[in-house]
Amino acid sequence: MPTFQIFGNNIEDRMGRLRYLLFYLVCGYAAAYGFALTNPNATTPLIGASGAIAGVLGAYLVLYPKARVWVLVPFLIFLPLRLPAWIVLGLWFLLQAACSAGAGITGAGTVAYAAHVVGFVVGMLIAWPLKPGTPPPPEPAGILFGRQTRGDW
Repeated sequence: MPTFQIFGNNIEDRMGRLRYLLFYLVCGYAAAYGFALTNPNATTPLIGASGAIAGVLGAYLVLYPKARVWVLVPFLIFLPLRLPAWIVLGLWFLLQAACSAGAGITGAGTVAYAAHVVGFVVGMLIAWPLKPGTPPPPEPAGILFGRQTRGDW
């Protein structure tokens, strides 16, 4: 299941379709311009929606920090664990920020890490006023590791 479907559906439910569309576009727009400001000498085209998706992740962190999400943790093998969103998204953000600063990257790379950082922060800022009164996300019933566990398709 793509990241967009795991986190995005709860954010869309909280904002409504039209506001979610505007939110997504604003996050993508801000991420693209944030990347351009931090990399003024870049000559490669910026293609993709990862900055907008990072905005969705930032909004999820603000609105649903205690929601538990399934992740695969590499420890000799991939262990499926259900962790709080604040841990998963916080570590993801730190990884993006470190890569944006040039840590652990050899060569120029082709990922716009700065766009991820800017999109994430913009998503958090936009979602902050929505936090009061946000109900917890619904628990996924009948789903284990992204697959249906019952025959009620």
